[in-house]
Amino acid sequence: MSYSITGHTRLTGLLGSPVAHSISPLMHNKSFQALGLDYVYLCFDIKENQLKSAVEALKLLNVRGFNCTMPDKTKMCELADRLSPAARIIGAVNTVVNEDGILTGHNTDGIGYIQSLFETGFSVAKKHITLLGAGGAATAICVQAALDGAASIHVFNRHGRSWNHAQNLVDSINRNTPCHAELFDLMDESSLKSSIHDSDLLTNATPIGMAPNEKLSPIPSSKFLHESLLVSDIIYNPRETLFMRQAKERGCKTFNGLYMLLYQGAEAFRIWTGQQMPIQLIKETYFS
Repeated sequence: MSYSITGHTRLTGLLGSPVAHSISPLMHNKSFQALGLDYVYLCFDIKENQLKSAVEALKLLNVRGFNCTMPDKTKMCELADRLSPAARIIGAVNTVVNEDGILTGHNTDGIGYIQSLFETGFSVAKKHITLLGAGGAATAICVQAALDGAASIHVFNRHGRSWNHAQNLVDSINRNTPCHAELFDLMDESSLKSSIHDSDLLTNATPIGMAPNEKLSPIPSSKFLHESLLVSDIIYNPRETLFMRQAKERGCKTFNGLYMLLYQGAEAFRIWTGQQMPIQLIKETYFS
């Protein structure tokens, strides 16, 4: 199928710094081409102190929408005209859609994670979850799981600069959803072991185990796990972390964060175009 830029081509893109490494242009432009949509997706290296000017310019140019990555996600909350429920609770925006000059901010990171869970046949509804970490990705996962009906979420985080954020996250979930959330110290091995024992899903959303620290795991031992537990790691470099190997040793079903990346992009694609990204084509082309 031929694919060319026309006078009617709608612009979408990615704002952040750095962005040159992103797979998003490949995913979106391949999808636009496959579906015959007159859109294009580009990357723009925009630092946080440049974001307001960039957003004003993109709004003036009537772009259809854009993604935000670090360090621009939090600042975008202040610049959007409206926020989705998830973006409001999370306090970060990674997807913006422009509708007649009104910019609505969404956060599709959590949706991407939940959709990757569906790939394994797992639904978070009425489930008990242990979540390791309280950073940006962890926050998005936690909020979306709560909005989608999780019964309880135990968040384990290290004491430090992010502790207050983690406490605010837990408090916000308890105020805004029926889900019961609690915060624990990641170094509290007794509470961690007890929480994992009672959980249906264990998710590592910390950077522990990411290259070049492949020899590290967020749990002290594979003995903390049980074979009926679904174990996930949002890290996808390396594809199999030590944490994942520990889970497999215990007979747990596992998956990494690669499809979270795919499905958060697919949700942004749907928001902008009203159509479904050709997931199988993108999987075979970029994720196999």
